[in-house]
Amino acid sequence: MGIMADSNKAYRLLRRAVSSRATARRVRRRVEVHERGRFRIAVYFADSAVNMYQVRQWYRPLAGIAERWPVVVLARSARGATALLDDGALPVAFVPKISELEQYLASQDIRIVLYVNQNTRNFQMFRYAGRWHVFINHGESDKIYMSSNQYKAYDYALVAGQAARDRLSRALWDYDVDRRTLMIGRPQADHYLAAAPAPGDERTVVLYAPTWEGDRESMSYGSILTHGERIARELLSSGRHRLIYRPHPRSGVIDDAYGAASERIIAAIAAANAADPAARHVHDDGPEIGWQLASADVAILDISAMIYDRLAVGRPLLITRPVNPMAEIDQDGFLSDCEWLTADAARDVIAEVDRVRDDDAALARLRRWVTHYFGDTSPGVATAKFHAALEHLMGEWEAWHAGATAAGPEGRPTGTGPHRPEA
Repeated sequence: MGIMADSNKAYRLLRRAVSSRATARRVRRRVEVHERGRFRIAVYFADSAVNMYQVRQWYRPLAGIAERWPVVVLARSARGATALLDDGALPVAFVPKISELEQYLASQDIRIVLYVNQNTRNFQMFRYAGRWHVFINHGESDKIYMSSNQYKAYDYALVAGQAARDRLSRALWDYDVDRRTLMIGRPQADHYLAAAPAPGDERTVVLYAPTWEGDRESMSYGSILTHGERIARELLSSGRHRLIYRPHPRSGVIDDAYGAASERIIAAIAAANAADPAARHVHDDGPEIGWQLASADVAILDISAMIYDRLAVGRPLLITRPVNPMAEIDQDGFLSDCEWLTADAARDVIAEVDRVRDDDAALARLRRWVTHYFGDTSPGVATAKFHAALEHLMGEWEAWHAGATAAGPEGRPTGTGPHRPEA
């Protein structure tokens, strides 16, 4: 039995390797040869297609940046590179090997490298000095991930606002938050204007966007099994609500039962639409994120970055309370003062939706937290902050680069070094 299992495992690994090589060959045929010295900013993306949501949300903000400083995505995975090329949003360099990465960097004038996640292969990029390594993340939240000691590996981090700085100050030892973080709000929110797939009517639109089940108890924030089917059943049967269901793309990768529950919700949406075509409930699995947040009257969200994307819109939301007592919940930020939806209360989700829409005290609390997390959310302000942050880093790069010609005895510029711009 052991020999057979080992043989099957070896066969699967061989098939995977052959498939990967074939995918890599296809990618190489598609990737353009880039003009030498063309790019100034790189987005480093070592993941496969499953985590494309992390980089996709930056396409539109980076398109504006690229008008001044050309931007390229450094793709380390063949499947990730394929998805990036299919999207066609930004130029792509496929550099799976360290030698290829080195050759590409030698051909370009990369001054800033942006990182959207904490992939362990980021460490391979950190070896290249002479450029800023900047963590931009893939959202704002109060997850433990958001105060990881890994922040110290980067020269700078672009964060949403004061809440992020407070979180890092509490968690990290000997980390100069004021100098090494730049506040930019949520520039993605300036692009949340894409049209919703269904026209407006008298129905109350509710977005339910649960996260995945997580790979450990402390991160078990997903609510599909505990809350989701009850939420869907009540909203789909009310006759006065429209459900937008957007599950996390990784739902079910660890727990088959979690994925099966999500499939049942999707089937229930199809059945509800067949019974009442005017309902126009939505199962959303598209690459665009924003219109869902902007068009929903109320959002029901798990503990995830989606909470804070919704906060950037400034509209009512309910947070599902994790059932697992081991799930870590921030006790200092928004989650200490939010509107919780427990698993038991999911049976009365319609009453809860009505309450958070009409409760003046809840709406006032929401407005305070929006300012704390994102500052001024007026249209265009976050985009201007994002551009100003990169302008500052480019200026710092030029100062250090110029100072290298007048370096001190240890090879360092004689100036004072990096500092953050005036507030």
